[in-house]
Amino acid sequence: MAGSDCSLQGRIKSGDFLFTYISEIKKYMRKLNNCLMLVMLPFMVSCQGKTIDSKQNQNNTKQQMEYNKLTPEEERVIINKGTDRAFTGDYYTKKDDGIYICRRCNAPLYRSADKFDSHCGWPSFDDEIPGSVKRNTDADGDRTEIICNNCGGHLGHVFMNEGFTDKETRHCVNTSSIRFIPADSVKDAPPVIHLK
Repeated sequence: MAGSDCSLQGRIKSGDFLFTYISEIKKYMRKLNNCLMLVMLPFMVSCQGKTIDSKQNQNNTKQQMEYNKLTPEEERVIINKGTDRAFTGDYYTKKDDGIYICRRCNAPLYRSADKFDSHCGWPSFDDEIPGSVKRNTDADGDRTEIICNNCGGHLGHVFMNEGFTDKETRHCVNTSSIRFIPADSVKDAPPVIHLK
């Protein structure tokens, strides 16, 4: 026994033991690595395929899910809560049958049957399509802003109890915020873009 201890001590002192030990660990790790690779390979291939598909789907979804491109003037009104100049838009005198959709996301907002002439210079409606318009009190607390309930785009303001119609409501809407779809083309209207 003493001889084997001496032999072991001799190998430790000479560094042979450590070299042999490290070599054995490396061999074991290579075998373990190869086994792990064989076990993990199907999962890695499967995950890699899903990653590619996922990236492609994200790109396709992003392309499909962008809001409509806006002109600088439309962006000033819809995104930055601006106001069209009175009596300048195409829709304040329009009387054709159809619907008005959000210019940013295509969500239906108003029916032409609810449009009336308020002589204010902007399209006026006394009702919205249910669930399409959200009301927010302006920061000054004096007026109530109306926004598209789908995309949050600024539409204009709503005023109450002015006596224009029996509903006592006037949605004063910026022409830049809406787009008219004639009644005979409603079925071909662009799809609503949902990003929320």
